[in-house]
Amino acid sequence: MIDYQSLRFDYRRHADQDAAPPAHHPVVIVGAGPVGLTLAIDLALRQVPVVLLDNDNTLSSGSRAICFAKRSLEVFDRLGCGDRMVDKGVSWSVGKVFFHDEQVYRFDLLPEPGHERPAFINLQQYYVEGYLVERAAALPLIDLRWNNKVTGIEQRDDGAVLTVETPEGNYQLSAGYVAACDGSRSNLRQLLGQEAKGRTFRDRFLIADITMDAPLPTERRFWFDPSFHPGQSVLLHKQADGMWRVDFQLGWDADPVEERKPENITPRVRALLDSIGFADVQFQIGWASVYTFACQRMERFRHGRVLFAGDSAHGVSPFGARGANSGVQDADNLAWKLAAVLKGDAPDALLDSYASEREYAADENIRHSTRATDFITPKSEVSRLFRDAVLELTKRHAFARTLVNSGRLSVPAVLRDSPLNTVDADAFKGAMVPGAAAADAPTVRADGSTGWLLRECHGQQFTALVFGAGEAAERSAEVLKAFDAPLHIVRVQGTTPEGELATQRYDAQPGTVYLLRPDQHVCARWRQPTPANIRAAIDRALARA
Repeated sequence: MIDYQSLRFDYRRHADQDAAPPAHHPVVIVGAGPVGLTLAIDLALRQVPVVLLDNDNTLSSGSRAICFAKRSLEVFDRLGCGDRMVDKGVSWSVGKVFFHDEQVYRFDLLPEPGHERPAFINLQQYYVEGYLVERAAALPLIDLRWNNKVTGIEQRDDGAVLTVETPEGNYQLSAGYVAACDGSRSNLRQLLGQEAKGRTFRDRFLIADITMDAPLPTERRFWFDPSFHPGQSVLLHKQADGMWRVDFQLGWDADPVEERKPENITPRVRALLDSIGFADVQFQIGWASVYTFACQRMERFRHGRVLFAGDSAHGVSPFGARGANSGVQDADNLAWKLAAVLKGDAPDALLDSYASEREYAADENIRHSTRATDFITPKSEVSRLFRDAVLELTKRHAFARTLVNSGRLSVPAVLRDSPLNTVDADAFKGAMVPGAAAADAPTVRADGSTGWLLRECHGQQFTALVFGAGEAAERSAEVLKAFDAPLHIVRVQGTTPEGELATQRYDAQPGTVYLLRPDQHVCARWRQPTPANIRAAIDRALARA
């Protein structure tokens, strides 16, 4: 078995280092973390060559981001590495909330049937990065360069010139577009004189990865003010390889250096295990870190030919698993748009919609994250009294459970106001509004075999879902088949239990058509489309309108 934490990747000299004038590439991505790797793979699958630069030669140290949401897994499926992640990770959907030592609330993040992927998997970040690196290595259009650090950038009308530092000296590289995926301390952000603004939280938290053999159920446990860690909060999660993530709130006055020492972590973990009936379980401490955090973002995610994604653009608290997941969604949003612009299918203005859509999503994530943090770590006596009263009420009253916020977990933003959406002309119910990420459901293929709806969608083209059978459905299908541009058509039959579930989720009737962007967000829908409808909707979704 590969030890992804100890992997070291070789620096290799590239012919570009001797090029004069600087070698030109359509896209250069800076940062080979989960976001940069996702973007590189997505672009390569769309036949766009990519240079991916990383200032280091290792994967992440410690488990770091561990909660990968259903939407991220669906993106990884499209990239060809979702199965590995789900097989290795720990799938879960149930969470339990405790006040003092009593369970007051239980929730299920995926209570309905008919989804291929779980609500979440817990998988150490180094596995996710390792699997993405291996997928990238299998794609010849990705040129991944380790120990290549960007130290300068000069923007021009037609691109940017990067200065890159290597163990053998500096060289320059020309790029049509630059994607800054270089993390919360983004060097590119600093080089452009930009900053992320927002709210910094005056609190400290200890993360510890512990390995133990405890027969605990696979679920998320969150304690408010437990007897084993009074006045603070604690979170417990299971990961792969028999590893558990424990997160202890420490308070602002805690000494980060002292709290990371094994002799100070051990009694905290021991007290937790004793309190839940595992006094005899032995454990080992792996990686540990003490952190603070801020909820903040850049004012704009696009600066000329440079587009910011992931932690370089925005940061949130860890409560709700919005960091890595929102970064993967950034990459998912940006890749198809960059590809469309570079291939001449869309104007450069389409990239402005990347910025506006993902800025909106960042605001939503920051709002949820801030609310969760304020609930978990009240900063006044009034706030604490309110929180404790809510927790007491949850035991008996359902309404109070909606007020409990131990980190409302990541879901994709619904881009309702996107300029790429076509406004409904027909009446629809349900959640699949223009701007929503398409919901998965079981489906039956033309040959009678069963599958999953999102797997049937085309990752590089617009997809049209045609629902039902009969005359109305055939009319819609004929309109789509006659369309004179690349369009992937999926027939969704409603005559089977599988098809009925998809029909319900999309509030479909025979002949209903949903148009999905290449990133599987709904951009238009009709009860009975016309060729002019389809043309106008695709033009709008490509910023050609």
